[in-house]
Amino acid sequence: MANSSEIKRPKLLMFDYGGTLDTNGIHWSEVIWSQYQKENVPITKEQYRECYVYAERELAKQPIIEPDDIFLDLLRKKINIQTLYLVEHKLWSPEEVSRRAIAEHISLRCNNVVQQNIDRIRPLLRALAEKYRIVLVSNFYGNLNAVLKGYNLDVFENVVESAVVGIRKPEPQIYRLALEKAVIDCKDAVIIGDSIKNDIIPANTIGCEAYWLQGKGWDNEEKPSDISCNVINDLVELKNYL
Repeated sequence: MANSSEIKRPKLLMFDYGGTLDTNGIHWSEVIWSQYQKENVPITKEQYRECYVYAERELAKQPIIEPDDIFLDLLRKKINIQTLYLVEHKLWSPEEVSRRAIAEHISLRCNNVVQQNIDRIRPLLRALAEKYRIVLVSNFYGNLNAVLKGYNLDVFENVVESAVVGIRKPEPQIYRLALEKAVIDCKDAVIIGDSIKNDIIPANTIGCEAYWLQGKGWDNEEKPSDISCNVINDLVELKNYL
């Protein structure tokens, strides 16, 4: 890992959101799964992953998320889709009242996970915003500005969101678009994210410095030997480098 004296000070920081700022490197599938376990929902990890993937595809295909939905709204819709899938495919057989109650408990707990993490890193982000220009580049559902407002995250000069711009990671063009909006050269920008595929490889492709937040991912990614990036295990470590 490069030390702080070896890293040229950038002009722009491009943060990922989901799995990075909200959960500090823990993939959302793992965050939600832990809450299913706390609720003692009698399904296997494989069955859970099945409903998780189904819900993500439904949210991508259907206009379910509204632009003004805060994150708790999003969670309620997502967990509702997941739990209905489990019931409809006879993987879980609760009473409807119980299903709704458990879905609400999972949603509230997941929201608390994010709230606590955002509260923890907000001072770091505000300190970085005093030194750098900061933007978000994220695969999200079209309501990211409402989510940020709900968590009082007001440090970003721009938000480049896949559902809005019509480009999804890992396409490098979504990052190029953020650079164009900021009128910044790639060599003067840093990309910070939790995914090798979606964040770090695109950073290498377009010539940006990269920080990989290594956490608990969907597939527990490892850094390929031909990929260049700084590795951190907690966002607060950025204060040692930036």
